Amino acid sequence: MPDLIAADFFAGAGGLSLGFGQAGYRMVFANELWPEYATTYQQNHQDTTVFQSDIKQLTAKDIFRATGLTRNDLDILIGGPPCQGFSINAPTRNIEDDRNQLFRHYGRLVLEGLRPKVVVMENVPGLLSLDHGQFVKDIYRLFESAGYRMQHMVLCAAHYGVPQERWRLFFIGTILDREISFPEPTHYAPVRANFTGGRSLTWLPMISNGTHAPSLFDQFLKPFTTVHDAISDLPPLGIHEGAEEAKYTATARGEYQRLMRRDSRVLTNHVAGMLSPQNLRRLQHIPAGGSWRDIPHRLLPAGMQRARRSDHTRRYGRLDPQGLSGTILTKCDPHWGTFFHYEQDRTLTVREAARLQSFPDRYRFTGSRVSQYEQVGNAVPPLLAQALAHHINRTFFDRTDDVADDLLTRLGAA
Repeated sequence: MPDLIAADFFAGAGGLSLGFGQAGYRMVFANELWPEYATTYQQNHQDTTVFQSDIKQLTAKDIFRATGLTRNDLDILIGGPPCQGFSINAPTRNIEDDRNQLFRHYGRLVLEGLRPKVVVMENVPGLLSLDHGQFVKDIYRLFESAGYRMQHMVLCAAHYGVPQERWRLFFIGTILDREISFPEPTHYAPVRANFTGGRSLTWLPMISNGTHAPSLFDQFLKPFTTVHDAISDLPPLGIHEGAEEAKYTATARGEYQRLMRRDSRVLTNHVAGMLSPQNLRRLQHIPAGGSWRDIPHRLLPAGMQRARRSDHTRRYGRLDPQGLSGTILTKCDPHWGTFFHYEQDRTLTVREAARLQSFPDRYRFTGSRVSQYEQVGNAVPPLLAQALAHHINRTFFDRTDDVADDLLTRLGAA
């Protein structure tokens, strides 16, 4: 059976592409604006044609000429326009933000002739409330004008074996005569959805999460993947220790670690950053699972000394080894979240952040360390992408997955 043909717009470092590739798709081309991101993508997807360019200047003719594709050859087009303009954490959010209009170029290239059978677009849940929901209507209108039926849902990465509470909004559109649906959860996760659509557009009403009577999926769900499950095998480091390429010093502990280490002979991107003397003093007071509330008042930053105890719940946090990580951001700065290691007195390395995103160790990030953190933090977790890809295989293309070597279905099976 021939491979399904896929392409990725706004590809970043390649989290979506990796997940779809693991599910059997052949990524023919990708587009990414930023050079360091594109370099990481190309290094890890060497058979893919990468257009390192502004999507505003890219045309369907350019793509056909470079790849040999023709109209209707593409089975699926995936991508996530930059999310900073949609995030609920953005300083200002408005419909005129240039970043909020890039999705139109995704639609333009579909209309120009790419005509994939299925389109997938992802973003942050904050997009749902932008312009009082009008932005979602604009996305529907754009793709429906090209003949696509559309649906959307918010998925939590932890429900698919990722050791992180991370919510992503997915749109699926198709010109095929098939019902649109989304992958059911495979793992229980103690998560909350504090965004518009948190109850109506997620699987949470079907999962008890330990707070309600047993729900639809509970008896079928595996335990969630913990922080300890994800990173406890990685070499211990002190501040400013580590190397861009090193050897493993411990055996893999558990199925998740074995899967992350598969096909990897060396460990890359495992370097501990610097930590100011002031932050190191603060860290001495924070237990595993603790936060800024455990720091003596006199040591808190001036702004946080005026904070209410209910504010900034994740700031200056140590990870809970038996819990989930919070959302991995574009920098592991303790001022913005829970980025202290649970037992080592330092912040997370790029590799640890990548593990919590479900990137396998063979996936190497290039560029400056600042860029590496950004590449990891901006990515879609590959396991989440893979779950979606397998579901699309079955529901749109009548393909039964080969579970013998499937990263997702093996997770937690040991």
